[in-house]
Amino acid sequence: MPYVDGFVVPVPKANLEAYKALARKAGEVWKEYGALSYVECIGDDVPYGQLTSFPRAVQAKEDEIVIFSWIVYRSRAERDAINAKVMADPRLKEGDMPFDGKRMIFGGFDMWLEM
Repeated sequence: MPYVDGFVVPVPKANLEAYKALARKAGEVWKEYGALSYVECIGDDVPYGQLTSFPRAVQAKEDEIVIFSWIVYRSRAERDAINAKVMADPRLKEGDMPFDGKRMIFGGFDMWLEM
């Protein structure tokens, strides 16, 4: 089964277009190095929960929108090799990040079911 990296990111609404531009560039780079799929989603129905929620998890502020994204790879080994290349790629080192990376949640997951 494939391997997936998942991300939840709070993005200031004023920076949404800059984030989209960065995501398009990042997606191209990840796919160039071998990622099977690169998906970005903008929060539409993500209420602030009393105990847990996507906004709470990233400490989203009133002027921020939650982004949910994932990247699919053939395996964890391929993910590790691809990410090493992506992190070294100068195309993604240009400019400021349009979000607070300290509040981004991310992790790698073994896919066990796909229907």
